[in-house]
Amino acid sequence: MSTESLSEVHASVGTNTRTGWRRILSFLGPAYLVSVGYMDPGNWATDLAGGSQFGYKLIWVLLMSNLIALLLQSLSARLGIVRGMDLAQASRHFYPKSVNIPLYILAQIAIIACDLAEVIGMAIGLQLLFNLPLIWGISITVFDTFLLLFLMNRGMQTMERFIVSMVFVVGVSFLVEMFIIKPDLIEVAAGFKPTALSGSALYIAIGIIGATVMPHNLYLHSSLVQTRKIERNEPSIREAIKFNLFDTTIALNLAFLVNAAILVLAAGAFFKNGYYEVAEITDAHKLLTNIFGSLAPALFAIALIASGQSSTITGTLAGQIIMEGHLNLRIQPWLRRLITRLLAIFPALMTIIYFGDDALGELLVLSQVVLSLQLGFAIIPLIHFVSNKYEMKQFAIKTWAKVFAWISAIVIISLNVKLVYEELHTWLTTTAHDWWIFLVIFPMILGIVFLLLYVFIFPLIRTPKTEVVRVPHGKALQITDIDHFKHGRIGITVDFSKNDINTIRKALAQGGTDAEYFLIHVVETAGANYHGGNVMDLETVNDEENLEKYRENLVALDYKANALIGYGKRSKSIAKLVIANNLDLLVMGAHGHKGLSDWIFGTTLDSVRHQVNIPVLIIR
Repeated sequence: MSTESLSEVHASVGTNTRTGWRRILSFLGPAYLVSVGYMDPGNWATDLAGGSQFGYKLIWVLLMSNLIALLLQSLSARLGIVRGMDLAQASRHFYPKSVNIPLYILAQIAIIACDLAEVIGMAIGLQLLFNLPLIWGISITVFDTFLLLFLMNRGMQTMERFIVSMVFVVGVSFLVEMFIIKPDLIEVAAGFKPTALSGSALYIAIGIIGATVMPHNLYLHSSLVQTRKIERNEPSIREAIKFNLFDTTIALNLAFLVNAAILVLAAGAFFKNGYYEVAEITDAHKLLTNIFGSLAPALFAIALIASGQSSTITGTLAGQIIMEGHLNLRIQPWLRRLITRLLAIFPALMTIIYFGDDALGELLVLSQVVLSLQLGFAIIPLIHFVSNKYEMKQFAIKTWAKVFAWISAIVIISLNVKLVYEELHTWLTTTAHDWWIFLVIFPMILGIVFLLLYVFIFPLIRTPKTEVVRVPHGKALQITDIDHFKHGRIGITVDFSKNDINTIRKALAQGGTDAEYFLIHVVETAGANYHGGNVMDLETVNDEENLEKYRENLVALDYKANALIGYGKRSKSIAKLVIANNLDLLVMGAHGHKGLSDWIFGTTLDSVRHQVNIPVLIIR
C-alpha cells in the first residue's frame, strides 16, 4: 500500500531537469488549487453582504484575512516540503489515536460543510444561467466526482491548468463587471483604512475571516506541494520553500483581488443605489438585472459556476487527504470522492425538500459557521509542527513568524468563540423548548473545548521519545533463513476464456504433482442467483461439462484435480468454496480491464481477497 499523501500524483511533477524560468514555473501550481477555496460561494455570500450593507468599509478586513491566510498557507507548504507529510499525517504520528479520531471527524464535517457551500453555489449558478431547478442542479453536481477522477488520471498539471482556467473565468467576469459598474476608486482606497467594528459589521467581518481562512486549505496545501519531486538535501528544500512562497503569494493575492471585486461590485451596485439588505446570491443577481440589464448578471452566473466547479475539486481532494492522513484509510479513489460529494449533496437536497429553495441561503451561511469553528483544530497543530526543532531541525520557523502565527490563531479562535456565544444566545432567547440545547449542544461544546485545549497543551508537555517512528508502517524487519514449502490444496478459478491456460499453468507450478487442485467456476445466471444448485439451465449444464473436461485433462497429466461449481454472486461463491474445502492458496486470473470496465468487471479480485484469509495469487 502506498503511504504518500495523494499517492496517485505524489512526486509526479519533475523539477530537477529544468533550469531558469522553467524551473521556477515547475513549482507554481499547488497554491492556485488552494486559492480557489478563497473564492468559493461562501466567500461570495459574505462579500456580497459586506459590500451591500457597508459599502467599501470592510475591504481592510479582506486584506487582513488574506495576510493571515498567506502566513498560514506558507507554514502548511513548509510542513509538506520539509517533513514529506501533510497536516493530517503529521497529526496522526504526533497525537494519540484517541485524539486523531475526533480530529478526523471534525475535519470531515468541515470538508462536508465546504463542499456543501460549493454544491449550493454551483446549483444556484446553473439556475441563474439556465433556469434549471435547484434540486436538479444539486443532483448533477455528483458528476464532479468523475471529472476529478479524469483530471487526476491526466496528471497533476492538467488538473492545475483546469483550475487556473476556472479562476481566469471568474477573474475576467468580475473585471468586465467593474467596467460596467465604474466604482469610485478614491472611496475604494479609503476602505483599506481600518475602522472600528461593532454590531452587524463585526458579525460580517467574522464571516469574511471564517470564509477566507479555511481549514481544508491547510490540509490540501501541505499535500499538494509534495507533487513536486525534489532532492532531499538542504539547498533543494530551501529552494522549494522559496518558490512555493512565491506561488502562494501570487495565488492568494489574486484570490484577494477577486474577493475585493465581489465586495466592490456589491458596494457599487447595491450600497450606492440604496439596496442595503442583499442577503443572498440570488438577490444580487436579480438586482444586477434590474440595474444593469442582462450582461452583468450573465457574467455573475458564469463566474459562480466556475467558482463552484473549481472549489468542488479542491474540497474533494482535501477530503481524501484527511481520510488517508488521520485514519491511514485508503479506498478506491472514485468511491472516496463519491462518498464525500454525496455527504454534501444530502443535506442540500433535504433542505430543499423540507424547507424549500429559499432555505438554501441560510444553509450556505451555516456551512461557513461550521467551517469557521474547525479552524483552531487545524491551525494549532500546524503551528506546533512547524515550530518543532526536533522534527523540522534547521527548517523550523523563526521566532517572529511564530509570534505572528499565534496572534493569527488567537484572533481567529477568539472570533469563533464570540460567534458561538452569539449563536447560543440567539437560540436561548428565541427557542421555546431549549432542553435540547442543554442536553446536546452544551456537552458537545464542552467536549470540543476540551479537545482544543488538549491539542494545544499536549505538544508543550510532550517530550521527544528515544525512538520516534516517522514512517507509516514502521521499520523493515530482519529477513532470516526461509523454509521452502509447496502448497497442498490449491484453488484455481476458471471462466473458460483464453486466460484459463495461463492461470492453470501458473497454479500447477505452485504445487507440482504433489498438490491437490480444485478447479472453481461460478454460474451467474439469473436462475443460479435465485435457485442456487437446483438450477439446470443450458449455461449451467455446459459449464459443468467444461469444468469436468479441465479436471479430466489434469488427471491425465497425473495431477490430482477436483471440480467445484458455485452459484450466484461470483466473489461470495468463490470465498465460500475456498473456506468449505480448506484451501491454502487461491490462484485467480485477471482480465486487465481498465476504466469503466474495471468498475464493472474488476471488483471480484479485491472482493475475494477481503473474504478469505489465505494467499491469493493473481495471474495476468
